[in-house]
Amino acid sequence: MAALSSALLFAALLAAAQYVLGLLHSFLWVPLRLERRLRRQGIRWPPRSLLSGNAADYRDLLAAARSAPLPSFRHDGVVARATPQYAVWPARYGRPFVYWFGPRPRLVISDPELVKAAMTDSTGAFDKAGAGGNNPLARQLIGEGLTGLSGERWARHRRVISPAFNMERVKAWIPEIAATTSSVLDKWEAEGGSHTESEIDVHKEFHTLSADVISCVAFGSSYEEGKRIFELQEEQMKLALLAMRTVYIPGFRFVPTKKNRKRQRLNQEIQCSLRKLIEINGTKCEDSKNLLGLMLSASKAGSEYKMGIEEIIHECKTFYFAGKETTANLLTWATLLLALHQEWQVKARDEVLKVCGKYEHPNVENLSDLKIVTMVLKETLRLYPPATFINRTATRDIKLGKLDIPAGTRLDFPIIAIHHDHHVWGTDAEEFNPSRFADGKSYHLGAYFPFGIGPTICVGQNLAMVEAKVALAMTLQRFAFTVSPSYAHAPMQMLTLQPQFGAQVLVRKI
Repeated sequence: MAALSSALLFAALLAAAQYVLGLLHSFLWVPLRLERRLRRQGIRWPPRSLLSGNAADYRDLLAAARSAPLPSFRHDGVVARATPQYAVWPARYGRPFVYWFGPRPRLVISDPELVKAAMTDSTGAFDKAGAGGNNPLARQLIGEGLTGLSGERWARHRRVISPAFNMERVKAWIPEIAATTSSVLDKWEAEGGSHTESEIDVHKEFHTLSADVISCVAFGSSYEEGKRIFELQEEQMKLALLAMRTVYIPGFRFVPTKKNRKRQRLNQEIQCSLRKLIEINGTKCEDSKNLLGLMLSASKAGSEYKMGIEEIIHECKTFYFAGKETTANLLTWATLLLALHQEWQVKARDEVLKVCGKYEHPNVENLSDLKIVTMVLKETLRLYPPATFINRTATRDIKLGKLDIPAGTRLDFPIIAIHHDHHVWGTDAEEFNPSRFADGKSYHLGAYFPFGIGPTICVGQNLAMVEAKVALAMTLQRFAFTVSPSYAHAPMQMLTLQPQFGAQVLVRKI
C-alpha cells in the first residue's frame, strides 16, 4: 500500500512538473525567443506583461477612444477612434510593429506589397486564422462556418457555397431585393406622414432590410421567421467581443461562469432555431439552388463535397450574421456620407433618375449603368470598411519581403489604416472623393481590399454590392436626406465598423 501511495504521489508530482514546464515553455521561453528574432529586425512594441501581453493596454485604448464621439462629422479621426491600436502604437513604435496577446505576438503590417504577397500566397505559409482565432468562446458566434474554417474543410465548404453567390445567380435576385427595399421605404414614407422631414435611424432600418434579404435569397425564409436568430446573435456578438479582447486560458470555456452559461444557452437556442428553419424550408429550397438548397444537395449520399447537417447549421449561422452585417453597415455609411456631402447626393440621384426614371426599380439590364452609385459605394468601403482588419498566421518560419517571420506569428493587416494612408492615397486620403474610382479605376491589390483579396476573398461580395446598389438607388429615387442634428459621429469597431450611437438622418420625400 505504501509503495502504491508513493507511486501515485510520484506520478502526481511528475504531472505537476510537466504542467509547470509547459507553462514556462509557453509563457517564458517561446516569447523570449520570438522577442529576440523580432528585435533583431528593429521591430518594436509596447511594454508587455508576462501573462497577458498588451491585452489590458488594448482594452484601455478602446475604452478611451469610445469615451466621446468625434467633435465633428469628418473622416480624419476614424482610424484613431475605431481602431486606436492602428493609430497610437505605430506612431510610437514605427511600422511594422508588434503587440502581444498573451505569449503570442501580433505583427501589424501595412505595406500594400507585403499584404498582397501574404494574402495571395499559395504555398500554405500563411494560414487563414478565422474569426476569433484559437479562442473557442469568440468562435461561437459564427461557429465552424466558412469564416472560421481553414485548410481542407474551408476548401470543401467554399466549393459548395461559391455557386450560390455567382453574379448571374445574384442578378436573378434583384426583383426580391427591390421588393424588400420598397417595403422598407414605404414604411419610411408612412411614418413621415405629412411632415416635411422626419428623422430615421438608417442603421436600424438597413439592418432589418439586409436581414430580410439574406433570409429570402439564401434560405428561402423571411426576416420574421429568422428574427429570433438575429436577436440572439446580437447578444452573442457582445459576448464574442469580450472573449476576443481577453487572453483565453485553455479549458476556461468549461468553467460555469455566468457569461459562459449565457454563451452556452445562446448557442443552443440559435442552433435549435436554425435546425427548425432548415426543416421548414429545406424541401422548397432543394430545387431553388440558393445557399440552403446547394448545401442540402451536398448533404446527400454520393455528393463529391458532402456536408453534414451540423456543418450546414454552422454555415447558416455564419451567413445569417455576416450576410446581414456587411451590407447593412455599407448602406448605413453610404447614406450618412451622401447626407453630409450633398453635391454627391445630387449627382447620384440625377444618375438614378436618368437610368431608372422616377418609378422603375433598378433591374438586371440597367444596374451596371449606375456608375456614380458604384463609385460612392466603393469610396464608402474605403473610408468605412465593414471589416477593419484581416489576419493570417505563419505556419512556418517564412520570409516576407525583408521580414523574417517566426512560425506561429499572427499577422494583422489593418484594412482601415491602409485605406486612410496618405502615402497610399495621397493628401486627400481622409476626404470623401468617389471620383478616385471613376471609369472603373482600380488600385493596388494590397491597398484596397474591403472584401479581402486572393483565394479567400469574401464569397458574398457580389450579393453585398448588388444589394447595396439597388437599395441606395431606390432610396435616392424617393428621398432627399441630410444629417440630423442629433447624429454623433462615433465609428466603433464591433465585429464590423458601426456607428456607436446610431445613424440619424432627416429624410424628405421628393
